[in-house]
Amino acid sequence: MRWLLLVLIFVCKLALAQPYPAHPVKLIVPFPPGSTPDIVGRTLASKLQEAFGQAFVVENRTGAGGNIGTDAVAKAPADGYTLLIGINGPVATNKYLYKSLPYDPDKELAPISLLASAPQMLVASRALHVETFAAFVAYARANPGRISYGSVGSGSASHLTMELLKSEAKIDVVHVPYRGFPPAVTDLLAGNIQAMFAIIPGVLPHVRAGRMKALAVTALKRSALAPDVPSVGELGFPQLESLAWIGLLAPAATPPDVLERLSAETMRSMQAAPVRELLGKQGFEVVASTPADFRRWIQAESEKWSRVIRASGATVD
Repeated sequence: MRWLLLVLIFVCKLALAQPYPAHPVKLIVPFPPGSTPDIVGRTLASKLQEAFGQAFVVENRTGAGGNIGTDAVAKAPADGYTLLIGINGPVATNKYLYKSLPYDPDKELAPISLLASAPQMLVASRALHVETFAAFVAYARANPGRISYGSVGSGSASHLTMELLKSEAKIDVVHVPYRGFPPAVTDLLAGNIQAMFAIIPGVLPHVRAGRMKALAVTALKRSALAPDVPSVGELGFPQLESLAWIGLLAPAATPPDVLERLSAETMRSMQAAPVRELLGKQGFEVVASTPADFRRWIQAESEKWSRVIRASGATVD
């Protein structure tokens, strides 16, 4: 029996000594396939699979503005085998929009890297018959509650940027949250909603085809992707500068050495020229930050948008 015990101890030690990752890693995206977080997540998963020689499997777990998938990661074993592709809402701002969350993003999630960020574009349905940002604001003021706008989820950049515009321009428009980007654009094209803030490449083909009107980009200067569209800076609303962002996170108690390996490989993977080119076509600029920088970013975003939420009275519909 003694020799059997020694064999078991040896096997256990050997298992513990296996380098991370020893089996496939799950990468949870809390938004639908085809959404921008999904595209970024699958791009990163492919590169990490190459780097680690182990499968990184994307799982779309949608619902509740990203809260369902985020909660699944927050409650997962903290062993590095369940990771999160997180965005503004479920990571930084939903805690101010929902009366309660099933997880605490500050205590239950460990930032690994801010992957990428991008300005948005304000687009309007052709059925609304507005051609400029000023005309949109004027129409909204003259017709309170008559404009419905879409977002990719409560707490997302597309939601809170419009709430900030509502507050700054003194307009009343109605929020319609969607489970991701594709259904929101579909409804805008169909005329079921009249406006939305969206990632530029996602709507630019429709703008160029004349199916919707581009009114502004949420940056202090014009976007190279849409140089004919004015920035909120030049339109006199620099406070509307707003970035959609996507990051990689893990359960909070994940071992530091695992987080360090993931961070190093993620930054290396994101800086690769093919990744930069692919995400550039999606309107995103690669950031690839350290965990400390990402944590500071989340804190700054939380503080900024919590003020917007309190001032506007924005809540989950």
